[in-house]
Formats: sequence, C-alpha cells, structure tokens
Amino acid sequence: MDKDAPPMSSASPAADKGSFGAQIMRAVAWRSGSQMIAQLIMWAGTFFVIRILDPRDYGLYAMTQSVLVFLGLLNGQEFAGSLVQAPTITKRHIAQVFGLLLVLNGLIAIAQLIVAPYAAEYFHHPIVATMLRVQALLYLSTPLIAIPGALLSRDLNYHIQAKVNLGSALIGAAVSLGMALMGFGVWTLVIAPICCFWTRAIGLTIAARMLVLPSFDLRGSGHMIRYGGAMLASSCFWLFQTQADVLIGGRSIDAHDLGLYAEGLFLAQIVTTKFVPPLNDVAFSAYSRLQHDREAAARAFEKSVRLILVAALPFYAGLAVTAEPFVSVVLGDKWLDMAPIVRLLALAMPLVTVQILFTPATTALGYARIQVWSAAAGAVIMPIAFFLGARYGAVGLAWSWVAGFPLLTIVTAKLCIPIIGTSARRLWQAALPSLLASIGMAAVVVIVDSFAHGLPALPRLGLLVASGVLAYAVLTLLVARDVLGEMLGLLKLKMARQG
Repeated sequence: MDKDAPPMSSASPAADKGSFGAQIMRAVAWRSGSQMIAQLIMWAGTFFVIRILDPRDYGLYAMTQSVLVFLGLLNGQEFAGSLVQAPTITKRHIAQVFGLLLVLNGLIAIAQLIVAPYAAEYFHHPIVATMLRVQALLYLSTPLIAIPGALLSRDLNYHIQAKVNLGSALIGAAVSLGMALMGFGVWTLVIAPICCFWTRAIGLTIAARMLVLPSFDLRGSGHMIRYGGAMLASSCFWLFQTQADVLIGGRSIDAHDLGLYAEGLFLAQIVTTKFVPPLNDVAFSAYSRLQHDREAAARAFEKSVRLILVAALPFYAGLAVTAEPFVSVVLGDKWLDMAPIVRLLALAMPLVTVQILFTPATTALGYARIQVWSAAAGAVIMPIAFFLGARYGAVGLAWSWVAGFPLLTIVTAKLCIPIIGTSARRLWQAALPSLLASIGMAAVVVIVDSFAHGLPALPRLGLLVASGVLAYAVLTLLVARDVLGEMLGLLKLKMARQG
C-alpha cells in the first residue's frame, strides 16, 4: 500500500459554483430517483408479502430488530462518514477505516450470537434466538457497503450506487416474495434482507474498485476517531430513542398488536426513512463543501426544508385522513386495526422530517457534537413518552410520538439553528406554504369522505386520492406558487444540462 499517496481533495465550490450546482443536481436526481425506483420495487414485494404473512410474524421480526438496530448502530459506519467530511484523505485513511470496520463488525456479530438466547427469554419467544443468530450475517457486509459508498458519495458519484441499489432491491424483493409464497413465514423477513445486503456489498465493492487492504495501525487517524466517535455516541442515543418503543412495549403488548404497531410505523415513516435519507446523503456531501461559506449553507438548508416539505406534508396529511381505506386496500382487512395507529403516527411525521434535516447540516459544518446533544435529548424524551404510552397498548405507543416529538424538535432547533446560520422565522416561512396547502387538502378530503364513506374501500380510496391531489395542486398554486416556480426552475436547469 502506498502510505504516501497524494491526498484526495474536495473541489472548492468557489472555484466553479455552476459546475458544483450541476453536480448537486445530478447527485440528487440519481440518489432520489434511484431510491424511488428501488423503493417502488421493494414496496411492490413488501405489500404482497404483508398480505401473505401474519401480523404475528412482523411482531417477532420487530423483536429481533430492537437488537439488530442497537448493535447495528455500533457498526462504525460513522467512521466511514469521516471519509466524506474530511477536506482531504489518503489511501492510508481508507485502509484504517476498513480495518476498524472489520474489527467492529466481527465483534458485533459475535456479541449478537451471545445475546440471542437472552433476547429470546426477554421477549418470551424462543424463535427469536434462532432468528438473531442467522441475522448476524448482516454485520459482516457492513465494511463492504460503508466504505465504497462513502468514497463514491465524496465525489457526488451516485449513479453507480443507484445501479447497485436497484439490483439489490430486485433481488431482495424476489427472494422475499418467493419465500412468502412458499410458506416460509417469518423466515422470509430474515433471509431477504441478508440477500439484499450482501448483493449490495459485492456490487459496491466491485463498482468502486476498492483495492485497498485493511490497516489496523490507527496512528495519525485522530480526526477520524474524533468525528466517528462523536457520531457513534449520537447513534447510541438515537438508538435508545427509536428502539425504546419496542423494548418497552414488547414485554406488555402481545406479538399481534406489536406487529400492527410496527407495520403502522413502517407505513407512516415511508417518506422519512426511505426518501429523506438519500437526499440527506447528498446534502451532507454538499454542506461539507460549503463549510467555509455559512451564508450559502444556510440558504441551502432553507431551500431543502422548503422543497422537501412541499412533497412530504401532503403525503402525511393524506395518509392521516385516508388511513382506513388505505390499509384495507393495500394490506387487507386483517390489518384494519392498524388504521388508528397509522392516523396518529402520520400526524407526528412532519416534525420527524424536520428533525432529520438538521443532522447533515450541523455535522457537515463540523459540529458533530450538536447532533450528540440532540440525540441525547431524544434518548430522554421519547423513552419517557413510550413508557407512559405503552400502558395503553399499540395506540398508546402511537400517541407517544404525537406527544413527545414536538418537544424534541424544539430542543433540536434551539441547538442547530445558530450553527446553521438561519432563524426560526425563516424556517417557518419555508414550511408555511406547504403546511397551509396540506391542511386545506386534508379538509377537502374529509368533506369528500363524508359523502363517500359507504363506498367499497377501493373506489372510496381512489376518490379520496383524486380529490386530494386536485385540492393540493390548486391550493399550492394559490399559496406556494414561488415554491413551484423554484422546483420547475431546477427541473428546467437539469434538462438544459442534460441537453
């Protein structure tokens, strides 16, 4: 290995702002576009599988997830993120991160094998132990996903990642659907992700041409250790915040109801977990290049809030007012008890989205400790809310999100806004147009539903969706014309660049 290889530097945005802007647009197009296609593929398979499997299967899977997410957040991907955030890197830095991730994930896999029987005893389901032992294979793929992905993201090179992600999504969906049809039950939820992860790991490693051997000598890696350590601490707090619902509710709520809650959360978080993170990946790379131009970073953050909410808020509002027919049509009548859970969770998701948007801005600007404090606040606020809500079953857990997340978002905003260089007033102005249009749309759908309530689920849902789309389009033209103009301008610029 050439330890004295020349550093890999990020291009200066001041050198060519037009070229950098075009890079950002291409990155967003590839990252968000490919993510959307991949998710459509996965959802097509997922929704078919949900209709085949039983809520109890998803309850058991949620129990293993509480362990997987906890150990998974210790897998060191944050250290790979240091390869994106650092102004310059060398092959030695890459090799050090590779070696560190190999050690961490090997230890985590062993730890899960040890923890498995105790987790099964905690949840009172012996099968949980066997599931966890098999799922330990997931960690071994992490170094081969995180490092090639970080190197490609550093260069805003998302088209290669897009192709690999689409391929792994197709394989994961095919395995999932095939196993469900063959009657494998809960094992469908165990094996399909393993196939998806390992396909992605092999594809990214080949595509990125990562020909670096691991190094276990960490001398000279101070920046990487400090940055990754701060992000790791934040991840631990985030884990406690996000997994406390299942950890607390799993002992008192039966597997069937826990499955309803877990899949209701999956539906409500579709935007926040599937579409916002890819955009945040691009934002993190972009903010890293703008870390010496705070004014540009602040305006970029406000624009991201404005554009993401104009797409996300109508989804949340529409899901809240169409939860019953949506669940009936998409998942089947055996899942109808999920509807009130979905409705409540959809009300909390706008604040979850805003919360997530703060993360790449503050960390890329060099203030990783802010994310640590924010995550620490969540690790206090949300478990308390879940502890109180779990007394009232799955619906009580849903209410915990509605009650706890407003307070957490306020704390996070107080910490992050001064760092980013914006203000609460500017962020409110960015969010207000889409908020008003979404509330108006929801009101129209509720009125239409009062006349359509007696229809069968499918035509009822079709009528509600059509009226919602029309109402939001009209209201957006009235109250958010500037945002539409901005989106159309970006689209025209992208088409001109391609032409």
